[in-house]
Amino acid sequence: MSGLHNKTIFITGASRGIGREIALRCARDGANLVITGKTAEPHPKLPGTIHEVAEEVRQAGGRALALQLDVRDAQAIGAAVEQAVQHFGGLDVLVNNASAIALTPTLQTTPKQLDLMWSVNMRATFLVTQACIPHLKQAANPHVLTLSPPLNMDAQWFAPHAAYSISKFGMSMCMLGMAREFAADGIACNCLWPRTTIATAAIANNFPPEILQASRKPAIMADAAHVILLRGSRACSGNFFIDEQVLCEEGISDFAHYAMQPGANLQEDLFV
Repeated sequence: MSGLHNKTIFITGASRGIGREIALRCARDGANLVITGKTAEPHPKLPGTIHEVAEEVRQAGGRALALQLDVRDAQAIGAAVEQAVQHFGGLDVLVNNASAIALTPTLQTTPKQLDLMWSVNMRATFLVTQACIPHLKQAANPHVLTLSPPLNMDAQWFAPHAAYSISKFGMSMCMLGMAREFAADGIACNCLWPRTTIATAAIANNFPPEILQASRKPAIMADAAHVILLRGSRACSGNFFIDEQVLCEEGISDFAHYAMQPGANLQEDLFV
């Protein structure tokens, strides 16, 4: 047995996209996956449900617990974490993947959009991590991995969509602070971000079709996450990782199979 076998991994926003892909990658090691998300019934515009992903996890060799969870609900977060720990007997990894996006300039950002991004991005990252920390303290190699960008105070990253940028950098600032705060407990707190756009519903719904075709598949983020989660938590914390760099460190240099369209000029992601 190798890798993440029998490790319990709690993932937010796991019904599709990068969250789903990370779950399936960990499942191939024989991990226990807690698949959380709002989508329990088929959605008319978005693919995937938590139950469909849970079944995919089982078919890939893992064990799965599907829990419907709105990460804006603090009480529901606590209940979901407790249920996961009772079901699998502990918690080893948290992946903060859930995210909301509205690439709107200041005058076009509504209070509803602002509240949604703040609640799902920074606030949920803080609250879910807070709920998991007491259990992660008991784990042998505990990791918190948050899908958020490297911190950069250059105005170019804020001016086009200040509200979104603040909410995403808020996620990264949680990890920066918590990495130091929980260093003595050996809990790794890291961020992971893609070098290129990733073919997800967020890209499909917020960008022109040609951007989607110039993107990479979510598998590159899952492979990079898997590498990070295998590292020793005491020696690997407080980092802002880029997917491609993580894989390069492992000796991987051919990324062609990750491209949505072979040979396409790849679209660099925001914040890179």
